[in-house]
Amino acid sequence: MVEEIVLLDEADEVAGRAPKTASHHRHTPYHLAFSCFLVDPRGRVLITRRALGKRTFPGVWTGSCCGHPAPGEGLREAVLRRLDTELGVSAESVTPVLPAFRYRATAADGVVENERCPVVRAVTSGQVTPNPDEVETAEWWTWDRCLELAERPDSSPGTGSSWPSWPRSAPPGLARRRNRPASSGTALVIAPVTVRTRRPGAHGARGAPRHVRGRAPG
Repeated sequence: MVEEIVLLDEADEVAGRAPKTASHHRHTPYHLAFSCFLVDPRGRVLITRRALGKRTFPGVWTGSCCGHPAPGEGLREAVLRRLDTELGVSAESVTPVLPAFRYRATAADGVVENERCPVVRAVTSGQVTPNPDEVETAEWWTWDRCLELAERPDSSPGTGSSWPSWPRSAPPGLARRRNRPASSGTALVIAPVTVRTRRPGAHGARGAPRHVRGRAPG
């Protein structure tokens, strides 16, 4: 089965779908992804090094896991799916932290990442079992050590550029309040991610919003 991604336009409306692997090249279209930081009951964050055999950014240090929601798949479901695939673990909770984060980066081989990439926090008390096809190394780090990684040249471009917007005084597992001020002057806002879909046949018209949330609908 060919894995597909959700294509977006500049207004963050769903513009279509495409095969994931074939879509990542020197002119990668803008699409939906996510990045997850897994936190344990002690407040430590799981930091991973991407497997050396990965097609894009092999061997770089990054967050806990990342991936692409499939067409019709919610953000929470996509995060849980990738946590199981990459790390053999589930999560008790999944919460959006930087819902509107977007980045563009070019790998050494010229392949471009061009993503709307909501950052989420997931909490687990389970045992992590990394998949060697996805993860070279996985380590539980303190939040201070995570912030230091953002300045290193061997960290993931998307991960490093998102961290300056996170609070400096607390690990993400404790950052629960809305509009919590960060020492850099930015604010952390926990909110749903909204991706709009077009109505069939309404070229360019906005349809009802499709909510991709960190929690399943109640």
